Amino acid sequence: MSSTSPASGSRPGGRSARVRAQVLEATGAQLVEHGYDSLTVDVVAERAGVHRTTVYRRWQDVGGLLADLLDAAADDSWEPADTGTLEGDLTALNEEILAGVTADPPLTTALIAASFRSAQAARALRAFWEDRYARCAAVAVRAEARGELPPGTRARDLLVAATAPMYHELVLLGTAPDPHLPAAAARAAALAARAGAFSGP
Repeated sequence: MSSTSPASGSRPGGRSARVRAQVLEATGAQLVEHGYDSLTVDVVAERAGVHRTTVYRRWQDVGGLLADLLDAAADDSWEPADTGTLEGDLTALNEEILAGVTADPPLTTALIAASFRSAQAARALRAFWEDRYARCAAVAVRAEARGELPPGTRARDLLVAATAPMYHELVLLGTAPDPHLPAAAARAAALAARAGAFSGP
């Protein structure tokens, strides 16, 4: 599943788009380098080279900045990879998670941490995940059409089972990245799904 790194150039032209890009880049950089407690409208405005009044007028506060940063991440044309097999598709999703969570700078993990401090950011992060789960439902639909899954497999439950080990190991436990983890977690979820673990009401 794609990381929460904002899409560049996701909305067309003009000064407003340039200002938004500058401010969101400054917000992400400040968050990653100095943490949530360092994040203020004034600091972001100075870092972005934008007048503080402009930032206050458009984003109001830190919650607004973080929510828009997450909104920018969802404002793209991302779709899950179609590898031709369920296990391959789930592995590809997990490899994207691995790349996002271990990226330098670690914007994904910084945004997840910030969502525990800002209610507005938490709502935006939930909306981001809901969007990603909706897009990734295609993985289960394709697998059913290929005969890899029982009819009526619950896509959301399958996706959570496949991707949760990635966040548990890398974010909660902070274990060293294991290049074999994406495929192993995908394989376990696919086996459970084929056995009917996510079928029925």
